[in-house]
Amino acid sequence: MMKNKAHNITQLLKEEYPDSLCSLEYTDPFHLLMAVRLAAQCTDARVNLVMPALVQAYPTPQAMAAADVQHVEQLVRSCGFYRTKAQDLVTMAGQLCARHGGNVPQGMGELVALQGVGQKTANLIRGDVFGLPAIVVDTHCIRICNLLGLVNTKNPAVIEQQLQLLLDPAESNDFCHRLVLHGRAVCIARRPQCDACALAQWCDHALQEHAH
Repeated sequence: MMKNKAHNITQLLKEEYPDSLCSLEYTDPFHLLMAVRLAAQCTDARVNLVMPALVQAYPTPQAMAAADVQHVEQLVRSCGFYRTKAQDLVTMAGQLCARHGGNVPQGMGELVALQGVGQKTANLIRGDVFGLPAIVVDTHCIRICNLLGLVNTKNPAVIEQQLQLLLDPAESNDFCHRLVLHGRAVCIARRPQCDACALAQWCDHALQEHAH
């Protein structure tokens, strides 16, 4: 039942959002890794404004590893928590150089061992850069999957495990990107627009609203 529901939701999302692109702009795996770190508690749109100057100043892990942290702080100041983020970027770049020859690794264990990289970031890198099955459990994913009734928990690790059982691995990465687009366009946090939602027929929340 739940697998069938997840399959139908996946198909509807594909129809609504055929281009399931990551909303962070990047040209290189290291740049995506930097962008994802900056995106914590910050909008992707803001990160996309900050990244060009950062990439111009520090295009490679080698350059970032040798950076003056205070200069990096100035470049990322508008992203919030800029001191921690700047330090993480410099440390992470140093680790990439020391452990991986300046290349972004694809192994989950290797990724989460990097400074400032958690499960969510690692999954995004694995899915977007390396084309591996990956489930990125962000705030949109947590909220919408609960509303749909695919999961009943706010715990990201549990949600990732449950979605792995429900989703086609080849679709999982794009499914998460499409949830972000859907969360911005229709299923808005404080006022989900159930009447305009293509997923309403499969959504526990929408069906309850309709029943009232």
